[in-house]
Amino acid sequence: MYLCIEIQDIQNNMDKKNCLTVKEWADEDKPREKMLLHGKKELSNAELIAILLRSGLPGKTAVDVAKEVLAITGNKLTTLSQLDYRSLSHIKGLGAAKATTLMAALELGWRMQSEISTANELILNNSSDVFNYMSPLMIDLDHEEFWAVYLSVRNKVIARQRIAMGGQTETTVDPRIVFRGALENKAVNIAILHNHPSGGLQPSNADRKLTKQLVEAGKLLQINVTEHLIIALTSNGKADYYSFHDNGLL
Repeated sequence: MYLCIEIQDIQNNMDKKNCLTVKEWADEDKPREKMLLHGKKELSNAELIAILLRSGLPGKTAVDVAKEVLAITGNKLTTLSQLDYRSLSHIKGLGAAKATTLMAALELGWRMQSEISTANELILNNSSDVFNYMSPLMIDLDHEEFWAVYLSVRNKVIARQRIAMGGQTETTVDPRIVFRGALENKAVNIAILHNHPSGGLQPSNADRKLTKQLVEAGKLLQINVTEHLIIALTSNGKADYYSFHDNGLL
């Protein structure tokens, strides 16, 4: 009897909490106050997003809205970062201000990762180094882009350049632009990259043909194409890559 009453009391308290606004929650349960009391690491993804949203709707807290946002992405922040305003605006409670705030926060996260990569990985000796250096710029794009990283004889980064932008399935690349950048930067080696917004990592026939053309052109100029990466967010939301060099295609 006492156990049944205790369980019922707990359920009643949970139902009561669900009916309260965030302002009426205990301080240790409010996202902002929880962060101040226990630190940012103690907050769930939904609670962190709720802080950005600031408020919810009648009968729906900011945490509830945040959980809906995460639900449509399978609780993957990398997938969430790919959504544009049009996709986010379908969620009730996300107007232009809240959606753009969320998009801006996610973009800052990628840029922070890019700064870390730039600071710590200026020597790109293998495919993993190239991926870590470039993926923050490319991984969540909804269109294809082709980039070149210009390297010294020791594979030290001299510069990086976006060569072309395309649609969702292809990008047109002019080899003259690739090697013009190499000559201007006095590069000895080049790593080239492009992304697949579809999530597939396998190179197409066009990818293979372009790689071969660039390798042959580089030989004439005594500039080595040392790597070609295809970068994508795979179906499970993982950032991954395909290396032409590692697969014996360079």
